[in-house]
Amino acid sequence: MKQLLASALAILLIQPASIIAADKKKDPNAIGDRNVAAGANFYSLEKEIALGKQLSIEVRKQARIVDDPIAAEYLNRLGQNLVRNSDVTFPVSFTLIDADEINAFTLPGGFIFVNTAVLRLSDNEAELASVLAHELGHAAARHATRQATRDQMISMGTLPLAVFGGVAGLAVRQAAGLMAPMAFFHFSRAFETEADLLGIQYLWKAGYDPNASVDLFERVESTERRQPGAVSRLFRTHPLTPDRIEKTQNNINALLPKQAEYVINTSEYEAVRERLAQLSTLQKADPKDATKPTLRRTPSEHIGDAETEKRP
Repeated sequence: MKQLLASALAILLIQPASIIAADKKKDPNAIGDRNVAAGANFYSLEKEIALGKQLSIEVRKQARIVDDPIAAEYLNRLGQNLVRNSDVTFPVSFTLIDADEINAFTLPGGFIFVNTAVLRLSDNEAELASVLAHELGHAAARHATRQATRDQMISMGTLPLAVFGGVAGLAVRQAAGLMAPMAFFHFSRAFETEADLLGIQYLWKAGYDPNASVDLFERVESTERRQPGAVSRLFRTHPLTPDRIEKTQNNINALLPKQAEYVINTSEYEAVRERLAQLSTLQKADPKDATKPTLRRTPSEHIGDAETEKRP
């Protein structure tokens, strides 16, 4: 066992190639032509995706999913635009959960969930995109299974419950903040920092103002000060310290070439946010009508082509 542990730690800690990979992670021009998931991982990509699919099914069973077609299609289109400008090499899904707690999380294999509270908190599409881009950074770098691998190396005698099945209810409750997060949901400070780094690059590559990520960080921090508990414990695993915000701003200034203009907001973002607010109001006004779930109503209006607001 000691020899096995030593070998595992050697794989984790002694990786010369990872030094080169780390340098490329700071080069936004290398997006799509670099391996940001380099590092020890006991899970094949196929097993990771299968695990994430299992967990996502359970999330959908227990959470209130916003399946309004207009809102769902908008979030997916926004997310897929970021995916095309990222290092992800596998399909990614984006799902909106109707919840008042500010939270977003990434399951293994690229299953990303975002609470409606995040959309309400954001002030424009670029800020919302910054949350998706950060979560996409976790997915691209395969942080969930790499974190689980690191934890297994520390205690080599056990494997995550997920490997043996029966994980569903436990994992979902953890993702929802009802229990302490396990490895698949609780990323290290280093992984959160890496997701910050990758996220601003994906945001920039997709044409959004990367400074929106800093604006959103500050908005989350301010909200948590004013309303303790409004932000999910899972969402603030890595505290939004001044150092973290300053580091993100420094990375933006040092690593990302200036663009002549950036996308800040779209009329579609505003229309979807207003639509969700209206649906939420209708549901609260008639909470006992279980036969007519507000968020499942056929849309009675169509959102036209988005007019894009840009910042010079």
